[in-house]
Amino acid sequence: MNQPFGFSASDDDGRDDNDSPGNDSGSGPGGPGGPFGPGGPFGGGGAGGAGGFDPSQLGPMLAQFGQMLGSMGSAMSGSGSSGPVNYQLARNVAFQSLGRTPVVTDSSRSAAEDAVRLAELWLDDTTQFPAGVHRTEVWTPQQWVEQSLPTWEKICTPVAEQMNSATKGAMPEEAQQLAGPLLGMLDQMGGMGFGMQLGQGLGKLAPAVLFSSEVGLPFGDDGVAALCPVAIDAFADELELPRQEVMVFLAAREAAHLRLFAGAPWLRARVLATVDEYARGIRVDTSGLDDFASNLDPSMLQDPAKLQEMLSGGAEAIGPKVTNVNEAALGRLETLLALVEGWVDACVTDAVGERLPSADKLREMWLRRRAAGGSAEQAFSSLVGLELRPRRAREASELWRRVGAAVGTERRDGLWSHPDLLPVGEDLDNPAAVIDRLLDETTGDQSGVDEIEKFLRESGGGADAGESGDRGESESDGNGKNEGSSDNGRTSED
Repeated sequence: MNQPFGFSASDDDGRDDNDSPGNDSGSGPGGPGGPFGPGGPFGGGGAGGAGGFDPSQLGPMLAQFGQMLGSMGSAMSGSGSSGPVNYQLARNVAFQSLGRTPVVTDSSRSAAEDAVRLAELWLDDTTQFPAGVHRTEVWTPQQWVEQSLPTWEKICTPVAEQMNSATKGAMPEEAQQLAGPLLGMLDQMGGMGFGMQLGQGLGKLAPAVLFSSEVGLPFGDDGVAALCPVAIDAFADELELPRQEVMVFLAAREAAHLRLFAGAPWLRARVLATVDEYARGIRVDTSGLDDFASNLDPSMLQDPAKLQEMLSGGAEAIGPKVTNVNEAALGRLETLLALVEGWVDACVTDAVGERLPSADKLREMWLRRRAAGGSAEQAFSSLVGLELRPRRAREASELWRRVGAAVGTERRDGLWSHPDLLPVGEDLDNPAAVIDRLLDETTGDQSGVDEIEKFLRESGGGADAGESGDRGESESDGNGKNEGSSDNGRTSED
């Protein structure tokens, strides 16, 4: 599992923020497109010859460096700069990584609106939840960053807060007293570090996002369906499928998400609360560093062999180890997100199955995208240390399909009326158990009444029951005599 937010290590950590997120040729300062790479001003193969220096590239490089410092300076004093994560810096870094804003044409906007209207019409047949879309928007990658930041703030803040408090709590008391005046500065530096990481993650994610709720949460305002036509066009070209069919398929998934979150108003708050619950279980273990410091002898500085022996375990052996003692919250969150994705998949499959010629191919592609861990899942995992397991989403889709076939869409969707009614992690492996519970609820009351009446008749439980039984026997006998006495008489004669 990836390290939690603020501690995740990635091969792209050294990536220049100005590189295009989709450009594989420039990854890191030593990569092919980095300043020390083969084509960079300080690498070989430049205009100055092998290993030479190209003075003409020095000016643009310094200008970019100055822009980065300027954006960091404004982020330190602007709104959103305080707190455990510097969100103003995250925004600036993401925008700088994205570069120029693409133009969204009127035809793309009209196509998105038509796709959402058609998807809503089809979804009416597959769910009891009413339409949740009140307005359709088309977003550029920059707009997605702007619109999604408030929700990312709710997700990332509790994790970063707990990381900060856990790190401070791991410091010896004497060290906390000595560093007292510096703790405020450390908090600010930590907020900048988290903000830089968040900005880099959003900058890489934004160009690949196809619709606003792809990560599992609707990042737009309530009732706003948002599609990202630039990414959708590239996606359709990659699949070699008609753009409009791809647009309708993705619009259906967006509209289904909005229906679910509108029909289960507790759901969004529940997901965020579970993230907060998970964050409160973060622990930072610095025992490795403490052991290293206690065993450090100044004389070792004069003996490189001994010092190297102590460091043989590497940074991982002596560095802080981040763990979480609340794995149950992580399991609940992964199950909840899988149930959301699975329900959406089941509804969309029913809605478009016989209407889109490429529906089967699109769904299979989507499942493979989930299984491979698309950009959305990878970003979600790296930013907050949580992972939406695609395998569970596939199983959740099968669960919702079977439940709907067994008890109908009304009973299926009724499980979202309260969080306690939802299936749990074990149910994803055994959909029959959920179906049995729903069927028992349907017939359980009547069968219970029948069992009680049968017991009272057979045991003569109480005067009322006896009288009721006598009256029933009298009616069945069809005469006006005291049938209780007749019965007794017949019993005696027998």
